[in-house]
Amino acid sequence: MNIISLSSLDLAIAASLLIVLSLFSMLLSLGLEKKIILLSCRMTAQLLLIGLVLRYLFASGSLFLVLSMATVMLLAAGREVWARQQRKIAGISGFTLSIAAMFVSSFSVTALALTVIIRVEPWYTPQYAIPLLGMLLGNTMTGISLAMDKMTDQLYRQRGVIEQRLLLGQTWQEASRDLRSDCMRTGMIPIINSMAAAGLVSLPGMMTGQILSGTPPVEAVKYQILIMFLIAAGTGFGVISAIWMSGLLLFDKRHRLRLEILTPHKGG
Repeated sequence: MNIISLSSLDLAIAASLLIVLSLFSMLLSLGLEKKIILLSCRMTAQLLLIGLVLRYLFASGSLFLVLSMATVMLLAAGREVWARQQRKIAGISGFTLSIAAMFVSSFSVTALALTVIIRVEPWYTPQYAIPLLGMLLGNTMTGISLAMDKMTDQLYRQRGVIEQRLLLGQTWQEASRDLRSDCMRTGMIPIINSMAAAGLVSLPGMMTGQILSGTPPVEAVKYQILIMFLIAAGTGFGVISAIWMSGLLLFDKRHRLRLEILTPHKGG
């Protein structure tokens, strides 16, 4: 099966749908038309740029370039996780925590998949390493950001209850156990919903792309199952590590709550 190439006209026809959507936004006074146009242009520029970068990267196959690209992706994902929180841990500590959680969720799982499951030679082959890492980073950061956002918000809202428990002699782990468990469940909801709907309600993007490119459906399904397993595991490990590390920062060695390290809520 030959791949059907898309022309600029084909993409322009698809883009016209967003122009129509922007017009509806104006008519309905939704105020989203500027965001729709600007972000679609930004997305197009970003994807075209990454396409050029990947073409060069795939041709070189350099370990240094692959690790450099992966580092940039990790830093960008960590920043997104940190920026999405309403009450974020201020300073370099919060940013570092987000990067560390993304490293656990994506880098470690990607390395395991490349060396143990897929067993590609060499393990850093960019055609496998970069797309796989990108899918893991993109999907796990949603769960991690949700969990961390709820952690800081609920600690602030329930600070009275938490501090009373601490005064009664509980450790910070005991005082915040229920809250942390609830935050971990919140972080896992997106991937749980995705697994429940995969194949029944939706056809995941990687599987669809492989089928369109001519890969036999059963082989495409195998790869999609692998990706879903990796995303679920990565999200779980990332959420658990993010909540644990957040607790280490938000409570001091004397088990006192440190809400002063949080930035003010965006809404006031």
